[in-house]
Amino acid sequence: MTASVTQTAHQVSAQALAWLHAQRECGVLPADTTADLGDPDSVYKPLGETALAASLVLRESAAGSVELSQAHELMEFCWRQFGEGDMLYERLLRYSMMTDPLETYAPFARCGFRHEPLERLLAHTSALRSVRAVEVVPNRRLAVANAARVVGLDQGGHAYDWPTLARATWLGATPEPWLVDWMTGYCVTHTVFHLTDWGANPTGLPDDLTEYVTTWLPVWIDIWAEIEQWDLVAELMIVGCCLKEPYCAPADWERLARAQHPDGLVPRDGDPVPDDPAQRFNDHQHTAVVAAIAGTLAVSRTLGGAADPR
Repeated sequence: MTASVTQTAHQVSAQALAWLHAQRECGVLPADTTADLGDPDSVYKPLGETALAASLVLRESAAGSVELSQAHELMEFCWRQFGEGDMLYERLLRYSMMTDPLETYAPFARCGFRHEPLERLLAHTSALRSVRAVEVVPNRRLAVANAARVVGLDQGGHAYDWPTLARATWLGATPEPWLVDWMTGYCVTHTVFHLTDWGANPTGLPDDLTEYVTTWLPVWIDIWAEIEQWDLVAELMIVGCCLKEPYCAPADWERLARAQHPDGLVPRDGDPVPDDPAQRFNDHQHTAVVAAIAGTLAVSRTLGGAADPR
């Protein structure tokens, strides 16, 4: 059973990563882009997501040499798009209460792409009361805390009250699981991602939340797979890889593999996929990212690696 998951997860993640690598020029920043970013979600955010996937492939080192090479090339590509950190620095300098420069920088820092002026500025802004009091939803606070941890701005783990941050989330209340909706499902996944640093530290998810997720995760995966919400399904499958005892069901992986297209694209849902390359990338880039992460972590965990107790 483990061998089946490992093989299928590797297939899905390798093909998704190859698709991201082959289509990377569809995600370049327009030539006139400035740090003001009129629409951050259009290209800026997807570039950061691609870098996140590549950084986790490199962190786990569970992929083959081709995938590791593609991941490194994607990191370099995204880093160049951000002016090797200059754009993130300029954005934070202009908009000190924005959290996205820190969150976008974290995957690069994880892989050794560092920008010293940005780190000095992050150390300053992250300590400001105004910045720490920015009103965001609870799982977003966890995102900032984890990014700070990755970059090294968490003062040895003392800068953030992780138990309080965890309990402020929907998941932290261990609520009625049948009331989960589509957006709350995403909130649940990201709560787990950030508490465990994408599976590197499964003990970061408190025991009662681990028990709750372990019980209900298979149900949630089945529900969202039944209506072909593949993007959320893949995110939930990442959650399974972040648990102390990983949940990686062969049937889930076989189902996701059947949904994947021959070129590696993973559709976000059951709607028809357009032929236009730019539109295909815009619509399905995020699902390829989460499929690549899910497969990478599944391979690593089924082979007994990755967990880094802290």
